Amino acid sequence: MSDTDEHQVVHLWSLDEDVVVVAGDDETETVLRGRWGAQRVRTDDFVREALYRMSLGPVRLTNVEYAPGAGGGPAFQLKLAPVLRQVAHLVVRTIAMDDLPGPLLSVHPLSRQASFTLVGAPDGHRLRLVLGTSLAMRTEGLVMETPGSPYRVVVHRPEAVWVVGTLIRPCRLEDAVAAVPLPAGVIRGVIGYLLSAGVATRADPVPSRRPRDEPRHRSQGHQDAP
Repeated sequence: MSDTDEHQVVHLWSLDEDVVVVAGDDETETVLRGRWGAQRVRTDDFVREALYRMSLGPVRLTNVEYAPGAGGGPAFQLKLAPVLRQVAHLVVRTIAMDDLPGPLLSVHPLSRQASFTLVGAPDGHRLRLVLGTSLAMRTEGLVMETPGSPYRVVVHRPEAVWVVGTLIRPCRLEDAVAAVPLPAGVIRGVIGYLLSAGVATRADPVPSRRPRDEPRHRSQGHQDAP
């Protein structure tokens, strides 16, 4: 399947479910109240509207970006992106397909230091779930947690479970694409989210290199010339 023949990847943003968006002391300030207390951020009408929509659930930021009065494409990079970096520990990142059944999986912050950065899934390398990752079925879906990761991953749909299943043992991206009946772009996207959340990693051994200043081993019995 190709991405042009089948469903496309959709990236969604929301605020964690315990976050409440309230007005600040004046029209240039918005307050986000969550598990780590209150955080005040400078906002305009566009950014305030985006945060409000994110408090209601996962949204496509492009829908806010091109809303009346948003100012078009540059508004996200110039106005919203800096604010989202400030409140990254309150933001839930979600990947979906452009169909009706809903999101594939979401990444929830567990730490005040969480700052999700999406990375691409590399070709040619074996990937796998991080050893020690726990998987538990709960009401919200299949929940994945890894010791030391500042994120919890919630898998919402069987299609994403298929992708997770390919990483139980070391697996190359191209092998996962061949094994799972989903568009390659969707598989890449799901694995990218798992890598970014720290629940998946490269399984290839990192080649060791001899330091430049390390002396070469001399063969037994070899002596320096006078």
